[in-house]
Amino acid sequence: MSETTAAQRVEAPYYAPHGGHPPQSDLLTDRAIVTEAYTVIPRGVMKDIVTSVFPEWTGTRAWVLNRPVAGGATTFAQHILEVLPGGGAEKPEPQEEVAGFLFVMEGELTVIHEGESHVLTPGGFAFVPAGSGWSAKNDGGEPARFHWFRKRAEPLEGHPARFAVGNERDVEPGSMPGTDGRWRTTRMLDPQDLGYDFGVNIVTFEPGASIPFAETHIMEHGLYVLQGKGVYRLNADWVEVQEGDYMSLRAFCPQACYAGGPEPFRYLLYKDQNRQVML
Repeated sequence: MSETTAAQRVEAPYYAPHGGHPPQSDLLTDRAIVTEAYTVIPRGVMKDIVTSVFPEWTGTRAWVLNRPVAGGATTFAQHILEVLPGGGAEKPEPQEEVAGFLFVMEGELTVIHEGESHVLTPGGFAFVPAGSGWSAKNDGGEPARFHWFRKRAEPLEGHPARFAVGNERDVEPGSMPGTDGRWRTTRMLDPQDLGYDFGVNIVTFEPGASIPFAETHIMEHGLYVLQGKGVYRLNADWVEVQEGDYMSLRAFCPQACYAGGPEPFRYLLYKDQNRQVML
């Protein structure tokens, strides 16, 4: 694999929703799409009217991007949480069998796992194994905005899932062969560690770079655009997306893309890793 250059690893922003509503004088323009193969939720949809309240959390509102529903994704849930200073949860996860992954976009979030505190700043992440004791709070002076992925764990004997914490800026991206680092992936969980049954990555394309073939596979995806613009091929459609947009891809949905605009196109990618095909 090619090594990425210093210029390609410049710190990048993470777009996060702030809610609010447009003025009554605005026209309705919408890029929301729901099909049997995929869903696109544009950033303009994430207004105050669609926020949710989680009873375990105080000083918090959430945008639910994905959850297991008929005709949709089946393996995972994905939320964006906004926690005000002083807010948080003593027992965030209501289901013992569910593992979690947090990724911070703005502010600071303190995660306490089995009595040990970890402060996550933008780019910070934490994987929390199912059944482990953890809590989260905002001890900072600004709202903390972060993704929370949840998946019912599929444990594999002899391969326990381990707590993991870090920052994506400290993880060396892997360059796709033959791309000179213009298409690269930052893997925040080790894909060779069988204790993890899902992955959360950041995929980066330099302007003009592309996925030059239609991926078609069993893995469900959740893609949230952190930065830049791109055009995505979803099933038989070309869809323009920008920072703050979200895409949910069903199993076997053909997918490809190319980056547009003057800055890198980066997205946060969830992909399930089911152990085997159950019949």
